[in-house]
Amino acid sequence: MKNKILAVAFALSLASIFMLTACGDAASGGGGGAKTIKVANYFAEDHPQNVALREKFKKIVEEESGGELKVQIYANSTLGAEKEFYDGVRNGTIEMGVPGLIMQADVPKMAVPEWPFLFEDYEHVQNVLNGPIGEEVTEDLESEHGVKPLAWSANGFRMFSSNQTIEKMEDFNGLRLRMPNIPNYIKLGELLGANITPMPISEAFTALEQKVVDGQDNPIATLRNSGWYEVQSDVLESKHMFSPNLYIINSEFYNGLTEEQQKLIEKASEESAAYEFELMEKSYEDDKKFLEDEGVKFTNPSDDFKQNMEKAADPLYKEIFQEYEWAEELVNRIKEEAN
Repeated sequence: MKNKILAVAFALSLASIFMLTACGDAASGGGGGAKTIKVANYFAEDHPQNVALREKFKKIVEEESGGELKVQIYANSTLGAEKEFYDGVRNGTIEMGVPGLIMQADVPKMAVPEWPFLFEDYEHVQNVLNGPIGEEVTEDLESEHGVKPLAWSANGFRMFSSNQTIEKMEDFNGLRLRMPNIPNYIKLGELLGANITPMPISEAFTALEQKVVDGQDNPIATLRNSGWYEVQSDVLESKHMFSPNLYIINSEFYNGLTEEQQKLIEKASEESAAYEFELMEKSYEDDKKFLEDEGVKFTNPSDDFKQNMEKAADPLYKEIFQEYEWAEELVNRIKEEAN
């Protein structure tokens, strides 16, 4: 009897171990189960970035992988602010992300697309980023940070929103601006005459609402979708900088996929990013009308004001050219793409 009880107990233990192992395999994507790709970003649910991820990336990957790959989108800094989720992709706790250019502190060429007054329009941006220059800019990212670049998408042309009208250089004097904690951003704001407070985008609404800062800089799609128009009265259409985003994937996770899955991820990323570019460009007038209907005043800078802003940025370029021997030639190539 005792032996029979021991045999039953042993059988139950084996069954438990088998079930736990099977559950673990299913959760991690092993044993033939679907692999889950978490995609993190800091944009609001209705922002074109997340619309494109839902309507293109997720749909393409799940349908064309035959159920082998599943996509979970984490919008609005759900998995942490930009630095946190970017670090998550680097260390593999998050498979994919759509950050801005936060990696530029360690990979200098990644800063290039956000240098001020560099791009004329969306066509110019796409010609540059989707060509040899875009590849050159990202060439060190995988070796330095262990993340593979997949596709460039658009955050948009950045503009200043504030609680007062900005129509001349003097209006920047003493203006308290929230900007990303990125040296080139901070330097540009200071050169324009503003007092800069670096902080994550997730903290911006509260800072604006409580008047810790007077304004911020972002594309107007972000102003609309993040609700900041509730605490801002004005927008200066400065287009002082273009902000791209980049679809990235953890290199180790990517290398663990089949060749067919890798190609599918790349295809889905490129189609999703292209669609997002299209949505961003088309949404500008709609976003502007929405914001104007909400009482936001838009100021289109005069030619003199534009020239003065660009001239104010000259010392930043001088510093950049002195620090990086490749920088001036690269800037000239980018500007030539506009012709």
